[in-house]
Amino acid sequence: MIEVVTTDAAPNPIGPYSQAIKANGFVFATGQIPLDPTTQELVKGGIDRQTKRALQNVSSLLEAAGTSMRKVVRCVVYLKTMDDFAGMNEVYATFFREKPPVRTTIEASRLPMDCLIEIEATALE
Repeated sequence: MIEVVTTDAAPNPIGPYSQAIKANGFVFATGQIPLDPTTQELVKGGIDRQTKRALQNVSSLLEAAGTSMRKVVRCVVYLKTMDDFAGMNEVYATFFREKPPVRTTIEASRLPMDCLIEIEATALE
């Protein structure tokens, strides 16, 4: 069974995809960029502010699906430049203090809306 998850607490999709999907005990949160869900605009600032906003968006999607950041098992982080790795990591660690999920971090030459970061997550229901 597949269930589409939507919430106003996270940005509206900017393409033909779902915010999140619940399937077979998992929640798949689509890649979140640092869009303010109220204004649908990128947050101003460097990697620290953009990482925080992207992770807040992920958290909002998971909460709408009935789960939380504590149940995340995997994240994929896309960075515009690996020069931002340390700054991203510092903020990321504040969201995953205990039992951090597995993670892949990739440098991407261009991200949506020319942002600095995109983060996707998979969690248990």
